[in-house]
Amino acid sequence: MEKIALGFSGGVDSAVAAKRLMDAGYSVVGLFLDVGVHGAREDAIRTAAYLNLPLEIWDRRDELSRLVCQPFIEGYLQGRTLNPCLLCNPVMKLRALTEYADEMGAPWIATGHYAVVKDGALYAGRPQNDQSYQLCRITNEQLNRLILPLGAVEKRQVRTEAKAAGIPIACKPDSMDICFVPDHDYAAWLERQAPMPGAGDAVYNGTVVGRHGGIHHFTVGQRWGETENGRRLYVTAIHPETNRLELALWEDTFAAEVRATAMNWLVPAPKAPFRAQVRVRHTRWEMPNCDVTPTASGVIIRADSPFRAPARGQTAAIYVDGQVVGAGEIASASPGLNEGKEHSHL
Repeated sequence: MEKIALGFSGGVDSAVAAKRLMDAGYSVVGLFLDVGVHGAREDAIRTAAYLNLPLEIWDRRDELSRLVCQPFIEGYLQGRTLNPCLLCNPVMKLRALTEYADEMGAPWIATGHYAVVKDGALYAGRPQNDQSYQLCRITNEQLNRLILPLGAVEKRQVRTEAKAAGIPIACKPDSMDICFVPDHDYAAWLERQAPMPGAGDAVYNGTVVGRHGGIHHFTVGQRWGETENGRRLYVTAIHPETNRLELALWEDTFAAEVRATAMNWLVPAPKAPFRAQVRVRHTRWEMPNCDVTPTASGVIIRADSPFRAPARGQTAAIYVDGQVVGAGEIASASPGLNEGKEHSHL
């Protein structure tokens, strides 16, 4: 039997992933990364025992703080919107899983993510629960060893399988928050970690229209309030150097051109412009067709229909025929229109 190292979280997804791999004939060993989430360690131990799954536990709280939490804090202070899960998967979770697989002599690694890996390529999963966006920054080395047993199924099917197998955590609620901010109060968490900026001005059309309680309370696209005539205002830019928020009307929050840097390519880096679909946040509904033009520092993305409120620091994931070909960090966005330039196909 081929050995495979599975990231085992104590949730229903990794539990069903373990059972599916065992049923497929793999010799499965589990790795639980303890990052201090309440109850997760106990759930992982209990569920692993039920499945007769060998389970290793590694304490990674310090690593989470250094590799994920600190960049997240610094991003907010710089007015950037980082997705910590996209940071965590390549630099902590899958890196640790690969190290464990090497120790155990396992050629393969696996997780309970809802995405598809085929012939060394990463594809979107079922639209209802696709998590390919969360994996768009993994390395090619990690991708070449990765197996995703839940890639082609829906979450409700996984729940059904867990209940049929009698898995103890079959009805455990999904985790909807960032693991280190379980109450979803990012601002309060940030204030406990580091000194945060104080109050500052909120500006609309060059005029100060209010005061904010700290830029760390806001992200681009967030609703602010209303104009004097009742039109809603939204945050369109965060300026940490002046401690100001820039506000605009709904129709002015959209951008058709995005520039991304720090590219992570899962295919040979393209040299010519090409057509693709692009996702700038973890959402099912916003993924427009785009022209993608490689540059010396990254890519320029011109969307056929504009993105709503793309923010600096967010990740732009690039898809071609459902395959994740690359991803980069959004450096800037503008309302520029797609000019319909010549393009090629990857």
